[in-house]
Amino acid sequence: MSSALFVGALSAEPGTKARGTVPADLGTTTVDIPLTLIHGAHPGPRVVITAGVHGGEFTGIDAATRLAALLEPGEVHGQILLCPVANPPAVYQGRLGTSPLDGVNINRVFPGTPDGGPTERLAHWLFTELLDGADAYLDLHSGGIDEVLTDFVGYRRTGDAQLDATTAEMAAAAGVGDVILGLDAEGGNSHAAAARRGIPAILVETGQLGERDPDTARRLVDGLYGVLARLGALRTHTGSAAPAREWVWAAAVTAGAGGLWYPEFTAGDEVAQGQVLGRVIDPADSREHKVLAPATGRIFYGMHGLTVAPGAELAAIAAPMDTGDH
Repeated sequence: MSSALFVGALSAEPGTKARGTVPADLGTTTVDIPLTLIHGAHPGPRVVITAGVHGGEFTGIDAATRLAALLEPGEVHGQILLCPVANPPAVYQGRLGTSPLDGVNINRVFPGTPDGGPTERLAHWLFTELLDGADAYLDLHSGGIDEVLTDFVGYRRTGDAQLDATTAEMAAAAGVGDVILGLDAEGGNSHAAAARRGIPAILVETGQLGERDPDTARRLVDGLYGVLARLGALRTHTGSAAPAREWVWAAAVTAGAGGLWYPEFTAGDEVAQGQVLGRVIDPADSREHKVLAPATGRIFYGMHGLTVAPGAELAAIAAPMDTGDH
């Protein structure tokens, strides 16, 4: 606990909190990443919390900013690194899942590369500067401006019993009733990439349609306090965790054609395999393309916008986890 906590030129001595921005070189441009570093007065874990990986997802950004203001070094055991806007180009310029710099969804390319395109470089910067040396990671997301969503926590199994147990405890402590497991840690999602590096990591999805709802943000802050307490980064917490229902991802629903999307569901609906979920209408000739559910389960998020491109994700379905999945 004798050495300073630092990211770039921003540093916090033990028992202090520092707030500011750190530049990230993306090759074609440089962006300023806002950070709050809380170096606790007591020893403990190093916990990283990010939000604003995607544009148009406001609840996580709001909650991370509130938490950064609330936490004081005297109550913190260890180190907490808060990054409320991890992807400034997408958050401030695009407000969509992809970056206006190169059209790439950063949550498909983690942990990134140092010599790739701007978004790949940003993913690499976040992992190198924030995640290296972390004992736990929380990535906060929301339903975007064109997305309905029912709250859930997600994490990936790795096969490492201790790592998976710690991650499951984090997920349960978040106070969200539904936990969705990925049965492996493959892919470019931030929490999957962290899990592959041996870091317990959860995805927290709260809020929908790009709404800014103070009550939802406050509930998320309370859930974050719960996770920090479970990790030992805080010693007191008054919130209570909801009993979790466990699910596994069953299917992604994608558009077979581009056009105008008319969904016949909302997030949280139970659907059966083969059920009509909506229709994509060609605006040129009114030709209709039915979209059918590829699996039975619950829709946890779905596209609400009118216009969709071929291959766009229209919904995601999870099924209740049975005992054989444990």
